[in-house]
Amino acid sequence: MDAQTLAAANADVLESELLWFNAIVQQRIKENQDSTTEKEIPEPPDLDSEVSIFANFVKHYQMSTEERLVVLLALLPYIRPQCLDVFFTIDAKLNRGNTEFGGLQGKMHGGFLPTGETAMFLIAGNNFFSRFEFQQMFERDHYFARHNLVKLEVAPVGEPALSGALTISDELVDYLTRGELRKPDFSRDFPAKLISTEMEWTDLVLTPGTRDQIQELMIWMKHEKTLMHDWGLSKRLRPGYKALFYGPPGTGKTLTATLLGKKLDRDVYRIALSAVVSKYIGETEKNLDRIFATAENMECILFFDEADSLFGKRTNVSDAHDRYANQEVSYLLQRIEEFPGAVVLASNFSNNIDDAFMRRFQGVAYFPLPGAEERLAIWQGVLTGHSAEDIDWDIEQVANRFELSGGSIMNVIRYAALMAIDKDRDAVDYTDVINGIRRELQKEGKTL
Repeated sequence: MDAQTLAAANADVLESELLWFNAIVQQRIKENQDSTTEKEIPEPPDLDSEVSIFANFVKHYQMSTEERLVVLLALLPYIRPQCLDVFFTIDAKLNRGNTEFGGLQGKMHGGFLPTGETAMFLIAGNNFFSRFEFQQMFERDHYFARHNLVKLEVAPVGEPALSGALTISDELVDYLTRGELRKPDFSRDFPAKLISTEMEWTDLVLTPGTRDQIQELMIWMKHEKTLMHDWGLSKRLRPGYKALFYGPPGTGKTLTATLLGKKLDRDVYRIALSAVVSKYIGETEKNLDRIFATAENMECILFFDEADSLFGKRTNVSDAHDRYANQEVSYLLQRIEEFPGAVVLASNFSNNIDDAFMRRFQGVAYFPLPGAEERLAIWQGVLTGHSAEDIDWDIEQVANRFELSGGSIMNVIRYAALMAIDKDRDAVDYTDVINGIRRELQKEGKTL
C-alpha cells in the first residue's frame, strides 16, 4: 500500500472513531442530565481487518476499549477540536460549566482541553468502582507513561489529580496523523540538538583497541531486538545500552557517536547541559525526565558531552546542598537505567564518573591521543584532495614529530588552508602548517 492510500485509509478509520466517540459523549451527557443508570460505553469499531496507521497502533498495544477512548480524547484537540465543544455546555442551575466534564481553557487554543476528569466522565460516568479501576491508566507503570504516549499532567498543589491536563506526545500525534515521527526541535522541553556529519565510518581514525570497544556497542544496536525478544532475554536483562567514552579532548568521542548513528541509521542528539542543569532543587531532574520521555520511542542515541557535571561522583554530605546534589545523582542513576535506548556519556577522565554509573555501563571505550600511525592517517585523510606535487613537505615527518590530537590536527589544517586561500595558493604551505601547530601547542601551554 503506497503512502497516499495508507493516509486515506487512516483518515477513514479516524472518521469512524470520531463517530464512536460522539456516540459515547451523547450517551454520557444524556445519562448525566436524566440521572439514569449508566450503561456500558458502546463497542468501538472493529479494526481487525483494517490496515491503517491508527488501526495498527491499536492492535500493536492490544488496547482495551477504555484505553482506546483515552487516546482518542487526547488526540481530538489536534484533529477535530470542535468535537469537544459540547463540554462547554452551561449548567442552567449553577450558571457555570459542569464540574463532571473537567476540562481546561488554553492560553491560545480556543477549544476545550480535556483533563483526567473528562476521561473518567466518558469511561465511568458516576460509577465509583469504574473510576477507581481505570485511573491506573495514568500511573507510571502503565504503557501510556512508559512509552510516552499519553499522560496526565501534574495538577496544581492542593487540587485533585484528575484535574491535570490529559496530554498526548507530539511524536505520537505526528505518527497517528502522518505515519512518521517528527524529529523534535531544540526547545525548553527537549534541550538536545540533532548532530550530524558529512564524514563516513571509513573516515574515522581510531586505535585498534578503541575500535574493538566500539564494536560491541554497534553489535548491540544492530541486534538489540533479536537479543531481547527472539532470545527471550527481556525478562532478565535491563533495557538499553549505556556506554562511556573517555579520553583527552579532540580524540574523536563526539565524532564516533555521530558516525555510529549515521552508520546504523539512528539520530544522535547531544544534550545541552547548560539548559539541563539548574540551581533550583528538582529542576534538573524534571529537565532530564522530559528528555528521556521524548527520546524513549525514537530509537536514537543520547549523547551527554562533558558528562562529569551531571554524572560526577557523589560527595560526603556536609550541608543541604550536598544532600540534594547526591539525590540528583541517585535519580539520574535510576532514570538512565530504565531508559530502553542507547546512551553515550563522554568525559575527559573516567574517574570523574560516579562509581555507581561505572558499574552499570555495558561498554567503556578509551580514546587515547593518536599514535604516529593514526596521526598520519588523519593528516592524509584531510589532505587527500591534494596531489604529491601540490604538497612539497613531508606529511609523514610532521605526523611523527608532533603529538597532536585529531581535533588539533583539524584546527591546524583549517588555519593553514585559510592562509593558503588568502594568499591565492592551491595547497597548504609548510610554514603555515608549522604556525598552525604552534598555535595549537600554545593552547596547551607548550612551545614548539
